[in-house]
Amino acid sequence: MTSTSRAERRRTTFRAGERAGEVAAILDLPEPARHLLVVGHGAGAGMEHPFLEAIAARLAARGVATFRYRFPYMEAGKRRPDPQPVLLATVRAAVAAAAREVPGLPLSAGGKSMGGRMTSLAAAGEEGAEEPGLPGVRGLVFLGFPLHAAGKPGTERADHLDRVPQPMLFLQGTRDRLAGLDLIEPVIDRLGARATLHVVDGGDHSFRVPKRSGRTDDEVLDELAETTAAWLERF
Repeated sequence: MTSTSRAERRRTTFRAGERAGEVAAILDLPEPARHLLVVGHGAGAGMEHPFLEAIAARLAARGVATFRYRFPYMEAGKRRPDPQPVLLATVRAAVAAAAREVPGLPLSAGGKSMGGRMTSLAAAGEEGAEEPGLPGVRGLVFLGFPLHAAGKPGTERADHLDRVPQPMLFLQGTRDRLAGLDLIEPVIDRLGARATLHVVDGGDHSFRVPKRSGRTDDEVLDELAETTAAWLERF
């Protein structure tokens, strides 16, 4: 893994929208930084989950700053996610807050599972709208896009992706129970040049790999960070 000379960590807060109060965020800012990625957490794990901590550290080592944030329900210590309008307002507020914290860096957004999906919905905006849903965001990064609920295969959750104007990077494991490759590959094909699929052989929805794979979870984390950093350099 490459390294940088210095990485600064800032803890901050921002208002998550009219229907929610202040939520916490963590900015990991390497020196030098070439990109800024806004990262929403998954439904059952917060912004300080070890997976997101590890990804943030590895991205920082590759010159990518990250702005991780909490959704209001997690800030309040609740387990049930907020209604979708609150989640989407939080995504938009987080992107705006990140841009204020580090003005001038190329800005992308996404997240783990639910955080990535809510970012894509925010980016898609309202059907028929003339303005983009996340102005200023150059690309979207999905760390395990939740295409369907466990045991309920389908692609309806991807319908809105046709309205997303930004390039999209899908990082998906072959054992992901929320996004079978037989379902997500046709979605990627439909989206055309805007979508890039990177498959992690043996990875589950959390990108854990079995011992028989001959790989470690740390090696997979390095792969995810390297793939993301290289993809961001294209924009």
